[in-house]
Amino acid sequence: MLNWYAAYVKSRHEFVAQSELGRKGVQTFLPTIKKLNQWKDRKKLVEFPLFPGYLFVNVPSYPSEFVNVLKTRGVVSILASGLDGPVPVPQDEIESLKIMLTSGGDGVNVYPHLKSGALVRVKRGPLKGARGAVMNSEGEHIFVVNIDILGRSIGIKVYANDLEPE
Repeated sequence: MLNWYAAYVKSRHEFVAQSELGRKGVQTFLPTIKKLNQWKDRKKLVEFPLFPGYLFVNVPSYPSEFVNVLKTRGVVSILASGLDGPVPVPQDEIESLKIMLTSGGDGVNVYPHLKSGALVRVKRGPLKGARGAVMNSEGEHIFVVNIDILGRSIGIKVYANDLEPE
């Protein structure tokens, strides 16, 4: 039985690793998005990996198959959890990702996995460097700073990709 696994690859080697794995007969999935890149003299739509440094491989759960993937140019590791070995990515997550990317929508962006109440730091924008918690309200992220001694909190709407876990 084939399972999807997330392979971590060297920086800027996503397309190289995908090509090499394809030559070995390994089914891969490299989700990409097109962004407008600007140079001094021109603008061009360029394809970028949606998850830089990662691609997905569909292989049987045999150690020999993992070794085959790991011996591929550009591949560093397969994501695992401790001593349990490589962890499969659920099929429905891969299928949902494919559907989103083929829907033709222009608004596909990567957001950090933030849970309500998680401690975060703002990494860019006018709030850069501020530390607080994130709350979810009606599908929006609210950055909240608690003033414990007063028993009060203040919050402001922020974009999820402007936050990073603390």
